[in-house]
Amino acid sequence: MRVLAIDPGFGRCGVAVLEGEGGTATLLYSSCIETLPNSDFSLRLLEVGKTVSSLIDTYLPDTIAIEELYFSSNQKTVFHVAEVRGMLMYLAVSCGVALVEYNPLTVKTALTGYGRATKEQVTKMVTTILKLEPAARKDDEYDAIALGITAIAHSRRSTPKIAN
Repeated sequence: MRVLAIDPGFGRCGVAVLEGEGGTATLLYSSCIETLPNSDFSLRLLEVGKTVSSLIDTYLPDTIAIEELYFSSNQKTVFHVAEVRGMLMYLAVSCGVALVEYNPLTVKTALTGYGRATKEQVTKMVTTILKLEPAARKDDEYDAIALGITAIAHSRRSTPKIAN
């Protein structure tokens, strides 16, 4: 199974491509799509969309895993992230790629066994599971990698939604 995992955002959007099944995963690619803060939101949305479309074309994922939205105190940010998620879901469905969604609690539990784990604990488990050398990655990138590991671990237990 190949999964494109996305931690949605418009300032920074973490992306990762992993391959594996069950308890085994290999990281093929990860990055953080960053847009300019002074750009119009529609242009930031376009940049994220183009980059994710390119990743779909390059890596041909079986599944796209997207983190579910959790509420924040900044309503404007929540609305923008929701719009990014909608665009990403559209891309998955329009490309005929299966789509799964996981909330942060599920991802933390899958990686650490504890739903209230810290970002540091999740990052440590990502590097341990994938046997990664320490690297300068942003939190959003690590979040996407963790989401991809979760999707692979859950792949044998659930049937993703597939577009027709």
